[in-house]
Amino acid sequence: MTASSASSASSASSSQQPASAGPANGPGAAASGAPPTPAGGEPDRPPDTDDSGLLAALLDGMDAALMAFAVDGTVTHWNHEAERILGWTAEEAVGRRGLTGWAVRTEDAEGVQSAVVAAMRAPGRQVHDFALLAKDGHRVLVRTQSSAVRTPDGRVAGAYCAFGESHTQLDLERAVALSEALFEDATWGVVLIDADLRPAMVNAHAARTFGMSRTALLGCPLGDVLGQGVEELEGALQHVLAEGPPPAVGELWVTPRDGDAELPRRCWRSGFVRLASPLAEEPVPLGVAWLFQDVTDAKRAEQDGSLLRFRAHQLHRAGRAAAECPDPAEAAAVHLDFALAGFADHALVDRAGTPAPAPYGAVDADAEWDADPTPPDSGMGHPVRAPRLVRALASPAGVPGPSEAVPATGIPVAYAPGHPALQAYARRGSVRASAGQAPAGGWATARNWPDGTVHGLCVVLRSRGRTLGVLTFLRTPARRPFDRADADYAEEVAARIAAALDLAGAAGA
Repeated sequence: MTASSASSASSASSSQQPASAGPANGPGAAASGAPPTPAGGEPDRPPDTDDSGLLAALLDGMDAALMAFAVDGTVTHWNHEAERILGWTAEEAVGRRGLTGWAVRTEDAEGVQSAVVAAMRAPGRQVHDFALLAKDGHRVLVRTQSSAVRTPDGRVAGAYCAFGESHTQLDLERAVALSEALFEDATWGVVLIDADLRPAMVNAHAARTFGMSRTALLGCPLGDVLGQGVEELEGALQHVLAEGPPPAVGELWVTPRDGDAELPRRCWRSGFVRLASPLAEEPVPLGVAWLFQDVTDAKRAEQDGSLLRFRAHQLHRAGRAAAECPDPAEAAAVHLDFALAGFADHALVDRAGTPAPAPYGAVDADAEWDADPTPPDSGMGHPVRAPRLVRALASPAGVPGPSEAVPATGIPVAYAPGHPALQAYARRGSVRASAGQAPAGGWATARNWPDGTVHGLCVVLRSRGRTLGVLTFLRTPARRPFDRADADYAEEVAARIAAALDLAGAAGA
């Protein structure tokens, strides 16, 4: 029991106590609230000062039951909460000698009496569990905290017992234990956000996830520790404060900050609980408990699996559609259109002027390169001769529509030396190019790519041991740069387009 359990002694309990309740300075005297009288017989305070009403109101307003005893065991105090739990009123309880026969069964009396006597003799508070008897005859298991009441000179004047129903106390202890476990041992992050949207409590797991100490996060604005995604998080917190928790957990993609730098994006599966004060007449939000788990790896694996399934489905559909095309060049355009869906914004197919076998000493076809201006070496001490690449197919730039064949003018595309397409042709591998975070003006124009292009991926077209040309996929700033998985997919598409173009060339011959 807490000290608050000494709460509800009614004013009747203090005014009706018998003269035999105990010594003048015992619990009964304390309840009266009369000021002590010095040796000269004059009170310390003005005669009109009376604290008995204040003491009765304090005891009666507490949320835990209280009973007090004089040294001879007479009940001197009995508050409103004790009446609520046991049914005995203060008028019925105050003045009785002990609890036996009315508030305690005879079989249980010895244990209760021993606990009260032990509290008078021992220092500090004593905690006990025993059964009391309600007025209607049923037993109530209570947990008590008992302590001696002493006079100013140290003599024992009685004892008080603050008590409550055991199941209520157990519920409180479970809640406290749960709170401590969440903020110490939980395997997911727990952050208590106050009404100003600042962390007020942070558990160890959340601090590790943020990459900061627990104390450094307290009171820190969320915008100082999170970059992208902080608006969505603050919006969710404000919704919970105003409307209550959402019906299900959600996933937030955020970018933690390390000083001014932003770390890789993370996916946090989050749940929210609104906290309100149990002491207010109307619920007053104290903040929001934010519970989250980092599921980035699982989410990315799920996204990768979904992407692989989509691309495999696109290849299957493209193969079925291309099989119905009587013209192999048209089949190549069909493959190109299916590959663009969800992958790139624009695509180009450049055929070599004269298909040539792979140069002696060329690098491994499975290698992938980032574009650089240095021409590759043939392995014989001289650079590989740049091919003449002529535009064969192109998707419409800036407008939707199918890819179309470019009229065969025979004029090669004006690619500058070191162009990614030329590097891909010479190396028989994939070459990626990117303008970076802040693309320079004219970056795309210098490479003969459509305006707005910031990412390029060039792969070779190989069929029957010959390099037929280069396939180029282009992305705008709305998409991320190409990666290794993208290059694998592009190479698969290039193999199908190369087979169709090779067939078209053979048919034309």
